[in-house]
Amino acid sequence: MKKRILIIGASGQIGTELTAALRKKYGGHKVIASDINEGSDELMESGPFEVLDAMDYEAVQDVIITYEITEVYLMAAMLSATAEKFPMKAWNLNMTSLFNVLNLARENKIDKIFWPSSIAVFGPTTPKEMTPQHTVMEPSTVYGISKQTGERWCEYYHKRYGVDVRSIRYPGLISYKTLPGGGTTDYAVDIYHKALKHKKYICFLDEDTTLPMMFMDDAIKATIGIMEADAALIKIRNAYNLSGMSFNPKEVAASIQKHIPEFTIEYEPDFRQDIADSWPQSIDDSDARKDWGWKHHVSLDEMTEIMLENLRDTYSS
Repeated sequence: MKKRILIIGASGQIGTELTAALRKKYGGHKVIASDINEGSDELMESGPFEVLDAMDYEAVQDVIITYEITEVYLMAAMLSATAEKFPMKAWNLNMTSLFNVLNLARENKIDKIFWPSSIAVFGPTTPKEMTPQHTVMEPSTVYGISKQTGERWCEYYHKRYGVDVRSIRYPGLISYKTLPGGGTTDYAVDIYHKALKHKKYICFLDEDTTLPMMFMDDAIKATIGIMEADAALIKIRNAYNLSGMSFNPKEVAASIQKHIPEFTIEYEPDFRQDIADSWPQSIDDSDARKDWGWKHHVSLDEMTEIMLENLRDTYSS
């Protein structure tokens, strides 16, 4: 079967690594990367790249027709902390881009969509421990509101028009390959950079703020895994809960100190603390594990070792 993939938002934190993984799996010429601006040299040279505004329906349609796209991964979004600063801009980007690809699929111009949701769909009234797949959702951020709304529309387009759209609720994602993208869980990336550069980190969350997290490699495997699963196995068409590990800043610091004993951390919570306090501490992802075989691989200490090893050269001079 012919498979040609378009990634919208390929220069972002997830999109960069997702593009590389898909090109490695299917070949560079079959995976078209796109973003609002040109990407990195590596992204531009490893396969086709299109400068593309995710909010421009005609432009998205033209790329899909030109490259005979069969699957779209819509990774373009404004994340939680940034979205709080620009609420309407975030809403417009997050929702218009989704409707564009849903309507193109409804018109049978693409066969399958991946759209990422987030733990931001949950709110302060959601059970915080082992948050169930189906539960109370009263998100208190623009990002969370847009993601919850998007989930409902994905489910509607599947039921009403038969659109094959698939989604997972990402926890906080951690990678050494890309810098943070404006999310509330970004401390868990930045802390490794600061540990190597300054041996000290000032955290914008309290020490005991436990949140669900995942190493990027596991997130990429989950993303490709749900898209490769037989359609009959995908029982949930809004978004699947996804979990890897849960930890707080104090535990990350302790993990880093096993490798850098002189590392210290201080806490100066800002507006992101309220966002974090509205989110779960751990996630029940048993439906994803049962339905399409999801499983995570990387623990906190394993992730710390990988992060420090791969970032060390950057700060060794």
